[in-house]
Amino acid sequence: MLSKFNAQCEPFPPPAATVSSTSRMQTNLCFLFDSDPNNHMPNYIPYRDDIETIDPDEQETYAKIIQTMTDGQHIAREKYGKSVRISHAKAHGLLKGELVVSDDLPPEFAQGLFQPGAKYPVVVRLASAPGEFTDDSKISTVRGMAIKVFNVEGPKLPPFEDTTTQDFVLDTGKQFITSGPKAFLQAFKPNAEIAPRLSDDVKGVVSTVARGTNAVLNMFGANSEKLDFYGHEKKHPMAESYYSQTPSRYGGYVAKLGVVPATPGLVELEQQKFDPQTPDALREATVAFFKSNPAEFNLVVQLNTDLEKMPIEDAMAPWSEEDSPYVPVARLVIPAQDAFGPARADVVDENFSFSPTHSLVAHRPLGGINRARLVAYTAMANLRRQENNRPTAEPASIDQVPA
Repeated sequence: MLSKFNAQCEPFPPPAATVSSTSRMQTNLCFLFDSDPNNHMPNYIPYRDDIETIDPDEQETYAKIIQTMTDGQHIAREKYGKSVRISHAKAHGLLKGELVVSDDLPPEFAQGLFQPGAKYPVVVRLASAPGEFTDDSKISTVRGMAIKVFNVEGPKLPPFEDTTTQDFVLDTGKQFITSGPKAFLQAFKPNAEIAPRLSDDVKGVVSTVARGTNAVLNMFGANSEKLDFYGHEKKHPMAESYYSQTPSRYGGYVAKLGVVPATPGLVELEQQKFDPQTPDALREATVAFFKSNPAEFNLVVQLNTDLEKMPIEDAMAPWSEEDSPYVPVARLVIPAQDAFGPARADVVDENFSFSPTHSLVAHRPLGGINRARLVAYTAMANLRRQENNRPTAEPASIDQVPA
């Protein structure tokens, strides 16, 4: 396996065009096997059950987070006349596709559902991060990609032991905005309680200032994840890269995941100016793109090599890509389609929940932020759907997603 993989050097053929983010991903497997003259693998840290450090009062913090989210969701309900997601409320793409795992992966990367040659139907939800319906022409925020993988067999996390789905919840930016649950509670409280009451004009001013400040930081090789929340770079939604930001179990190892553009059409969008002029510009751009274009992304994995340099409990700490580069393990293949049809929106946007709790035990989310998510996501998703008289059962088949 190793010699064959080393000769191949990457699990997928390169796209027709070579570009910065994609080409770097394609050379990572070559780095793994060719950077060392003896082809020694990096020292990947094995997963163990005691790899997390749990604070004694975390349950109390989780309860406060859920209460803060509940209060924020009720404020949004008053504003919109229905309950909406407490985060990533406004979707701009609802897509059906397929996750295709590489035919040839080294054992360290052939973990969990990522078995060589495996194929899974998926539904992908693209959305802006805030828990409200912001005006795209005034506010540029962090964006998310949530992937629901169907037909996934194997032991699942409670209370979803009898389901066959696996969710991956990703955002733009490689690090989370806070280090742990307590810091998240302090940061999230004003966002949930105050932001929905502010006008989009006020938030637009904040967005412009934050974006300008971050642009200066980027000139010096720095970036603020907190400024990026309301000051995200204006970019076509299909030109974005998305990351788990927090670690998870990866079978016998520990990893972060990402999804990055792989095909030339997506890469070209990264170089083009994007200037949203309407309140739903992101949705309009996504629908226009998929009306006649397919898209492919690389799903990439970064394995942990050092628990001190790549901590489990500090979600703001960057993981060195020099020590452990992201490696492509699968392709996310999305054909041309109606990216936001009303029938599909009624099912996916209103009935579905995308949650780290929908997971194989082999991909269990790790760290304090994720432990809070495992509790809060389930509670808030059930509350939203119950208040809107929607079903709460996890879907059993991709066939439940309208064409």
